[in-house]
Amino acid sequence: MRHVHVRAPGKINLTLRAWPPTEDGYHPLETVFQAVSLFEDVVARPADEVSVEIHGRGSDLPTDGSNLAVRAAELLRETAGSESGVHLTITKQVPVAGGMAGGSADAAATLIACDQLWGTGLGREELAELAAELGADVPFALTGMSAMGTGRGDLISPVMSRGQYHWVLALQKEGLATPDVFAELDARKDLTRSSSENAEDDGGATIKAGGEVVSALLSADPLILARTLHNDLEEAALALRPELGDVLAAAERAGALAAVVSGSGPTVAALALDAPHAASVADVMRGAEVASEVQVVTGPVAGARVIEQVGRH
Repeated sequence: MRHVHVRAPGKINLTLRAWPPTEDGYHPLETVFQAVSLFEDVVARPADEVSVEIHGRGSDLPTDGSNLAVRAAELLRETAGSESGVHLTITKQVPVAGGMAGGSADAAATLIACDQLWGTGLGREELAELAAELGADVPFALTGMSAMGTGRGDLISPVMSRGQYHWVLALQKEGLATPDVFAELDARKDLTRSSSENAEDDGGATIKAGGEVVSALLSADPLILARTLHNDLEEAALALRPELGDVLAAAERAGALAAVVSGSGPTVAALALDAPHAASVADVMRGAEVASEVQVVTGPVAGARVIEQVGRH
């Protein structure tokens, strides 16, 4: 291959339940993801070593071994026993540290791109195992569409979904670090009980909540889906960034069916009835000047996929 172009979507969390951390420091989660039409594009070209350049959002992100796309390429190279290198060109649309898993989308796209570029021949299941090693949200970026995530969010079960959903995203220039949000969550909760006790106490409610979202997605009715949106991290995100309350209030005033902080924030996702309604909500939210940028997107969309492959002549 001369180059491989792969596109992967950002995500929003329709519902997210989190319990206190286990001994390994991670919080058990249950979440329903939806992939939306805000994308990361990764172009992989042959090179002697692994390197990356970034355009669009996050042009000041690190490009060394701490970059998740670089880590993905290195992990695939090590797993496949390859000595090939790659130069990655990433064009980012998903906000950095925005609760939409842009870095995870980069990693998923890199796994697919390098697998094709190097001809490693790994199947989707093997790539999904590598994805889980890289981060909790990377496996979903591979699958896309709508899915239930359990464990750390990395155990993915596809969820049937009918229809198309229209979202208005309120983006912020300054991101929120996921560890900071979870730390705030822990500080605000009574952690005297173990996570297993909490899971036992709350399991029925969580199963009910997850089931309600799944049923809503099958209904293809955004009015039904709107009643199921929930995020356990929202209160913590609001504590760290109180101005997000203004964003949620602006979405309500704009006539959104419902609004929720996506993941660890600070992106707020407002659900609309249809495309004209989404455009109207977006206009009002832009006028409210509560976000650095307002985007209209749809979901669900496919996960990481090859857009173009160009072979050597």
